[in-house]
This record gives sequence, structure tokens and C-alpha cells, in this order.
Amino acid sequence: MSPPHRQSVARISEELGIHVITLYKWRKTWRLQGEVVPASEKEPEGWSPADKFTVVLETAGLNATELSAYCRERGLFPEQVDRWRQAAQDANEKPVLALKEQKELEKLRAQDQREIKALKKELQRKEKALAEAAALLVLRKKWEAYSFGEACGYSSEDAEG
Repeated sequence: MSPPHRQSVARISEELGIHVITLYKWRKTWRLQGEVVPASEKEPEGWSPADKFTVVLETAGLNATELSAYCRERGLFPEQVDRWRQAAQDANEKPVLALKEQKELEKLRAQDQREIKALKKELQRKEKALAEAAALLVLRKKWEAYSFGEACGYSSEDAEG
């Protein structure tokens, strides 16, 4: 289960004859103790944020040699740990909004959604009106062409024959 082998619980159960539920309990216990036991066979970049953060915490006080040994044991690269450490530092860089500010942002978002809905409705109404005006204009031109033909002595029967 743990790096660098990353075998699935099902495979370990099959190989060792240990029930799957027992393995899941062991994994949960190890995780609660702070061990890095990823929840899947994924490569380290696919690990959960909690697993990555645990690695960052475990390697915080290690020198380069100790970090390399740690990474070899777990199938990691020191560069990955450095990226995860930087990501953890960057996560705290953004200001956290107070509850009041979050509620205000939610109100503004809801207001924006209502406004968007109203604008869409108005746009549909205007598109219908424009289509109706275009149809009336076409009919008017046809009527004028028909009236002009009648005034010149043409009839609809002449046009057919």
C-alpha cells in the first residue's frame, strides 16, 4: 500500500490472503498515526492534498541527504516535495475572508445571477420583437410589390400565365 510499491489493497489481499477489510483498517490506523499511506495506487502527483502535506511536514527538518533517503523509500523525487512545500506556503498567501465578507460576496453573486437571468429574458423578448419586425417588413415589401403590379395593370393571373 505504501510507496514506492503502491500496490492496491485488492492485490495485497490476494497475494497475502488477508481480508480486504482488515487491510483497510490497517491503512486507516497508519494514516491516523501520520504515516503517508496514499488511498490509491496513483503516482505521487495524484495523491490527496493531505498526503502531500504530510510529506511536507515529515521532510521539513531534513537535510538534503536525509530528504533523498526519505524520497527513495517512498518513491518520490525531492523536486516533488519542494513543489508541494511551495504550494503549501502559497496556499496561506491568499487572505481568508471573514464570514461577513463571504456572506456579502454570496449576496452579490446571487444578485448577479438574478440580473443575468433578467437580461437573458429581455434579450429573448427583443429577439422575438426583431424577428416580428423583420417579418412585417418583408410582408410590407411584398404588399408594395403586389400593389405596384396591380397599379401597372398586371394581375396575379398574368403572372401565372
